[in-house]
Amino acid sequence: MTAGAPHVLDNPALASLTGPHAHFAEKRGRVLRYPVDVSPWLAMPDAPDAGDWADLAALAGPGTEVPLTAYAGQVPEAWEITFHVEGVQLVDDGLTTAPDPEAVRLGPADVPEILDLIERTRPGPFLPRTIEMGTYLGIRREGALVAMAGERLHPPGWTEISAVCTDAAVRGQGLATRLILAVAHGIRERGETPFLHTGAKNTGAIRLYESLGFRLRRTTAFLAARVPERLPEAVS
Repeated sequence: MTAGAPHVLDNPALASLTGPHAHFAEKRGRVLRYPVDVSPWLAMPDAPDAGDWADLAALAGPGTEVPLTAYAGQVPEAWEITFHVEGVQLVDDGLTTAPDPEAVRLGPADVPEILDLIERTRPGPFLPRTIEMGTYLGIRREGALVAMAGERLHPPGWTEISAVCTDAAVRGQGLATRLILAVAHGIRERGETPFLHTGAKNTGAIRLYESLGFRLRRTTAFLAARVPERLPEAVS
């Protein structure tokens, strides 16, 4: 890679949807997205032009709120920013990974229970088909799912760890740590490198991740904008 060349993690959704997750991609022009029941992530070019914004509007539909994660530019006039949170991206820099004997692989039949745990713990978006994005592991106690973690974005050579959550009744037992290391172990076994995102103000999680062997790679932002109900007429 030449000096100054973009890194695949600078625009991870684009790298994922044009790489290992290309089979998910819904495309209009240079804009790609996951199916709306798989993930809210979508991918814009690194420097979108007016045509790209028009394609995004057509793909999403008028009045729709769309995520623009990692986008650092300006949105067009009439697009309303509806959400903006500063974030960080961390990468594996010496994790001591290991499978977990209590962790079980979760599948489509587990989705209702997963969605219930997600609703209680709020780790971030998880939709009915998100489980198709990669391996998800969970820990059960007395038959009930109480903790989980899994894989989301998949740029070439990398896999994002996501949906890390633990039921309030069993917090403090190290279950999230065990699952992170177990998911990371599977990623490493494929010859890939784990990475993850979290909010910049989520200092407790950042300290945990750094103590496990992640390091800060870059700051980023999680934002969303609403497509205008009416778009300007295209100029021919």
